[in-house]
Amino acid sequence: MSTTATGLYSSLNICPTKSSSSSSSSFSHSNSHQPNTLLAAKPKSLLQKNPLYVAVNSTVPSQIKEKILCLELMGVDSGKALALNPSLHSASLHSIESIVSFLQSKGIHQKDLPRIVGMCPQILTSNVKTELNPVFSFLSHDLKVPDYMFRKVIKKCPRLLTSSVEDQLKPTLFYLQRLGFKDLDSLAYNDAVLLVSSVEKTLIPKLKFLEGLGFSRKETVGMVLRCPALLTFSVENNFKPKLDYFVREMKGELEELKDFPQYFAFSLEKRIKPRYMEMVQSGLKVSLPLMLKSTRVEFQELMRRGT
Repeated sequence: MSTTATGLYSSLNICPTKSSSSSSSSFSHSNSHQPNTLLAAKPKSLLQKNPLYVAVNSTVPSQIKEKILCLELMGVDSGKALALNPSLHSASLHSIESIVSFLQSKGIHQKDLPRIVGMCPQILTSNVKTELNPVFSFLSHDLKVPDYMFRKVIKKCPRLLTSSVEDQLKPTLFYLQRLGFKDLDSLAYNDAVLLVSSVEKTLIPKLKFLEGLGFSRKETVGMVLRCPALLTFSVENNFKPKLDYFVREMKGELEELKDFPQYFAFSLEKRIKPRYMEMVQSGLKVSLPLMLKSTRVEFQELMRRGT
C-alpha cells in the first residue's frame, strides 16, 4: 500500500494491515483464504458492487482501487462520488488526504464526511488555497461565524464548500441584506441554503411569483423575512398545488397567507388536507396557525372540544 494511502487512512483513524504488500492485494479476489482486514468491517459494502471494482484485478489500476477503498472507508458511496465528480478518477490520493486534513483542521469530524462529501464529492478535488479556504474566510469575516461553529454551518449546508465566494456567496449575501435579512446568525445556521441559491434563477423568480398573487412588494418581502424557506420552495411542486387547494377547497383569503406564510412549509397531503377535512367534518373553523402548528394531540382535542 502506498505511503499516501496509509496517511489518508491514518487521518481517518483507520489502521490498514501491515501484511498488505501492495494495493492490489487489499482488493484481490484471489484464492487466498486469508481474511481481508480492511474490508472485514464492511463485507457487503458497495465496494464489491462498484462498477469500477471488477473481478479481474489487473484491469483496474491500483490507485483507483485504493481510492475506492478510501471513499468507502470514509462512509462515502464511491460509485456515486466518482460518477458525480469524474475528476476524482485522476485525483491523487495525496490531494484527497490534504483536503481531508484541511477540513479536519477546521473542525469537521470524520463522522461528518459521509454527509458532506456524499452530497458534494466535488469537495475532494477542490483547491484548498483558492477554493476552500476562502469559504471559511467568508464564514468568519462576512457572516461572523466563530471558528468553533464552522462545523455546524458546513454540516447544515455542505454546498457552501463548492460555491465561489466572489461569484456566488458575497453577491447573494449582499442581495439578501438589501432585501432585509439582517440576522447573520440566522443566515449562517438556519438559512445558509439561500446563500448558495442563484439570485437571478431562484430568489427573484420566487419573489415575483408571490407578488403575482396580489401581494405588494413590501408584503412579499415581509413574508419571506418571516419564512425564509419560501425562497427555497418549488413554484410548480409547492406553491401552485398548495395555493390551489387553499383557494378552491379551503376558500381561504390571501390575507391569511400574508399573516401566515408558513402555510407553504407544511405537507399538503400529510398535514394540510387531513387537518382541513377533520375541520370540515367537525363543522369547525380555526386559524391557519392553530390548524397546522398544533400537535396531533392538541388538534384532536380542539376538534373534540369544539373550540
